[in-house]
Amino acid sequence: MKNFNNRFALLGKDFYTSLAPQGLPDPYMVCVSRAMADALGLNDEWMASNEALQIFAGNIAPQGSQPLASVYSGHQFGVWAGQLGDGRALLLGELETANGNFEIQLKGAGRTPYSRMGDGRAVLRSSVREFLCSEAMHGLGIPTTRALAVVGSDMLARRETNETTAVVTRVAPSFIRFGHFEHFAYRGENEQLKTLADYVIERYYPECKQATNPYAALLAAVSNRTATMAAAWQAVGFCHGVMNTDNMSILGLTIDYGPFQFLDGFNPAHICNHSDEQGRYAYNRQPNIAYWNLFCLGQALMPLIEQVEGDSDAAQATAIKALEGFKIEFPTALQAKMQAKLGLPNAIDGDKILIEDVLKLLAKERTDYTIFWRQLSNSVATNNFEPVRNLFIDRATFDIWLGQYQRRLQTNGSWGSPAHAACSDLMLRNNPKFILRNHLAQTAIERAQGKANDVKDFSEAARLLKVLETPFEEHADCEDLAGFPPDWASHLEISCSS
Repeated sequence: MKNFNNRFALLGKDFYTSLAPQGLPDPYMVCVSRAMADALGLNDEWMASNEALQIFAGNIAPQGSQPLASVYSGHQFGVWAGQLGDGRALLLGELETANGNFEIQLKGAGRTPYSRMGDGRAVLRSSVREFLCSEAMHGLGIPTTRALAVVGSDMLARRETNETTAVVTRVAPSFIRFGHFEHFAYRGENEQLKTLADYVIERYYPECKQATNPYAALLAAVSNRTATMAAAWQAVGFCHGVMNTDNMSILGLTIDYGPFQFLDGFNPAHICNHSDEQGRYAYNRQPNIAYWNLFCLGQALMPLIEQVEGDSDAAQATAIKALEGFKIEFPTALQAKMQAKLGLPNAIDGDKILIEDVLKLLAKERTDYTIFWRQLSNSVATNNFEPVRNLFIDRATFDIWLGQYQRRLQTNGSWGSPAHAACSDLMLRNNPKFILRNHLAQTAIERAQGKANDVKDFSEAARLLKVLETPFEEHADCEDLAGFPPDWASHLEISCSS
């Protein structure tokens, strides 16, 4: 691992603290994403080497890297939390590859000046969850940070109980968050705020440079990307769990996998984070929270927008207009996602009601969200709807909806026609067979921890990774990973320590 540059470090000392990682004793490899390694140009031989193990454990720094922890602030559960920052993550630098530039970050590599009484460590449980979900989201086609590897150690850290520690190697074009901008805006450090905004525009949003107000254009572009991401979450039944402004990526990537969950039974008001006592981040509230967070970003950018506009009232109007893109992009993107899940390539009048009606039925019966959509896809492909009917108790109501849906499908071609086949193919490409359910992750974690027979077994995590990387494929040898959750899964609790 070489060819590092350190562009973020060039922003200056106001943006970070330089420090070396605090490595793990006696590390061992737990998980590796071969797909991510390939994208970074890291071959199998090197990934299996002791050098790679020690780098990913934080025991040695790769040549050319400049480890640092960045400072940011943010709103947590809707309340201004002040200065935060990378409390257990270190940015090694930016790796230049044939597939683009990627920042490499070690999460769990020890205390930083921003740890706020924390120990700076990550435990194996949360690291395996983050690793698997990062790669699962990528497999689903949802914008996300990625994960390269998890390295474990028998060193303990205290959470609810003592747990073994780990470091997860995270990868993204950038880990800059809304909270980075809030930090400097709140402190009135407009020069640093401008430096950061200019850096982000130059590196990631160059099209904004030519706009009349580049900073408003940046806000608009981030709003659109965030809307697209949020629509993808809703369509696949993903709950983030802790959508604080410091957990929102300036690139519109899903970031910081803590108390996340994919829905089992469809419950729009589901709260996946046991720490979220008020339900602020419930599944059905995610779009509004995303907009609220964007509003906070807009407030942070106001000094720069106003500098260009020259007037506070004009700046406010410009910022509000920039945010309006979310209100247009989110429903448009979600409608397109849901149309694809139904195999309807083109929208017509009545499709919105068709979608709303089936979601109401799923919510009424708490029907398994992923299994319903996959089973419906298979039913359309075979013209046999009994398996999907069997998912419902109120079959009479479902049959009414099904009749409306079948008539709608016939507008795209009769059964057996090329147009109809295209509908079923569209559904199978948009309704995954495999998602990272909590109980699947828990099983992989417990085997990795060696809870069953005191032998650490990483094979289940690897098997899960295989299907999550290509979740729309059948994987006939892994049918057990696509079934209904067991009864004990409903008793699993995830919190901010997850």
